[in-house]
Amino acid sequence: MPTCANGHSSADDEFCDVCGLAFATSAPAPSAPQATMTAPRACPVCDAELDDRFCENCGADSLATPPPKQENPPPAEQPDEEPVVPGVVLRTWTVVVSADRKYYESVKADGGPDADSIVFPPYCPDRHFPLRGEQVSIGRRSATRGILPDIDLTGPPEDPGVSRLHALLVAQPDGGWAVVDINSANGTTLNYRRDMLKPNTPRSLEDGDRIHLGAWTTITLQAEN
Repeated sequence: MPTCANGHSSADDEFCDVCGLAFATSAPAPSAPQATMTAPRACPVCDAELDDRFCENCGADSLATPPPKQENPPPAEQPDEEPVVPGVVLRTWTVVVSADRKYYESVKADGGPDADSIVFPPYCPDRHFPLRGEQVSIGRRSATRGILPDIDLTGPPEDPGVSRLHALLVAQPDGGWAVVDINSANGTTLNYRRDMLKPNTPRSLEDGDRIHLGAWTTITLQAEN
């Protein structure tokens, strides 16, 4: 039987049936603390929602002292327009390789140990090569010697007077080209002149110039624009 605070035994477990004193009741169990909803934090720089200390949008440190925000920031300065200065228009160059009967006849007329054995080709279509880079080599390829010229004059028909590595076309600072004879066996001439170019010495070229090498090969320089 429960006993009240005055020491009376009572059949009633709420109030003592001797003195009427209420028995002490057990305190209710404390309720579990409610989770506090925390408002999402915003980046102090770009106002993007933060998941961590550093903003994933702009990389700003949310713990650092943010810079003061300007209500109406001044417009960004626009760069001054650069004046258009006329420049040098770079030209696109190509060469045309052809069998030149006029040059061939001059070679025959000059004679030489092999002049009588050289025959002008009955058919030799023109070949076109673009000029790119700093230099373009001219010659006839040789796999055994590792010679692979950019302008490959290997036949058929094949001009036997062209050396394996005969000449170079070299780009010039002004956008033009020069030709250099690489100490070839039979030399190089220009525009039907018979005086040979000095080996290993650049000679500037103009649009329409003709480079003669071998027994009947002429390379004509052409500007596309």
